[in-house]
Amino acid sequence: MLALLPALLLSADVPPWQKEESPHLKNVKQLTHDFVRAGEGYFSPNATQIVFQAEEKETGNPFYQIYVMDLKTKRTRRLSPGVGKTTCSYFSTDGKKIIFASSHLDPDAKKKQAAEYEQRKDDERTGIRRRYRWDFDVYMDIFETSADGSGKLRRLTKAKGYDAEGSFSPDGKQIVFCSNRSGEKNLELYIMDADGKNVRKLTNASGCYNGGPFFSPDGKRVVFRSDRKKPDHLQLYVIDADGKNERALTDDLNWVQWGPYWYKDSKHIIYAGADHSVVGRPNYDLYWMNVDTGKKVRITFYPGADVLPVFSPDGTKVMWTSTRADGRNTADLARRASEEHG
Repeated sequence: MLALLPALLLSADVPPWQKEESPHLKNVKQLTHDFVRAGEGYFSPNATQIVFQAEEKETGNPFYQIYVMDLKTKRTRRLSPGVGKTTCSYFSTDGKKIIFASSHLDPDAKKKQAAEYEQRKDDERTGIRRRYRWDFDVYMDIFETSADGSGKLRRLTKAKGYDAEGSFSPDGKQIVFCSNRSGEKNLELYIMDADGKNVRKLTNASGCYNGGPFFSPDGKRVVFRSDRKKPDHLQLYVIDADGKNERALTDDLNWVQWGPYWYKDSKHIIYAGADHSVVGRPNYDLYWMNVDTGKKVRITFYPGADVLPVFSPDGTKVMWTSTRADGRNTADLARRASEEHG
């Protein structure tokens, strides 16, 4: 069932990590170029477009904004306002709308942009590399807009606190998301109707982070990440869409496992995990897992970051964020054709 790469790829000049990937991946294509950084992309339902977050050069905003790319022409356009921070965009089931989280209503958004630029200058001057840590901005809310950019932004969440990391149910009627509306340290999962109404709590693990949720293609389960067993050490969990039968899929508290995404059969996921280090830093690779048996297969072997993987709707392609792009240190989206791993 596994396709072989062309002989050129398997030649002696190919790095060992690339040979190790060859049983699983083929047709390497870098999707984003010329951004300062880009990542966390998702396919449209017909797989002709992707939506992702990126930082453009010389815009006066060092934070991510949301962009749509036509995969045939490679043309991109910005959907978000251009002010503040954004994250976690996602296409509606019919492909006509896109949701994403944004802090553009923060009255101090531009001051924070200027402060980030100053901090980067200090980092460059001192040579200090800041440890990455996600900012649960209290001004983050989920917004909806038309995928073609013709409509206005519609605010879906208005509760005090962080509302982000949203994605649609397969029937398009619901959105699952992360929020700390019940308390600053209580980052729980919630489900709301697609219009923002009828919000109900899905998880109950207060005092920790529960986020990055996605409905299974059959709509029966939600996969997500949580650090409930050890702060900042994310592990994978699955829960029924009605809040029952929650269980851990990983339990290695020495390493972080995150960014899970469902395969079309609702039985397998792909995710990013670190179970080893390179030059003293955790090395993230992609893994394929059977959710019911726990059996997993390592997919990528690059000595750098491979994270935030997603499947195309038909399951034939995988797209993820990687530092392998053009030999640079910036993260870019990469697309690979995938084979079924059984």
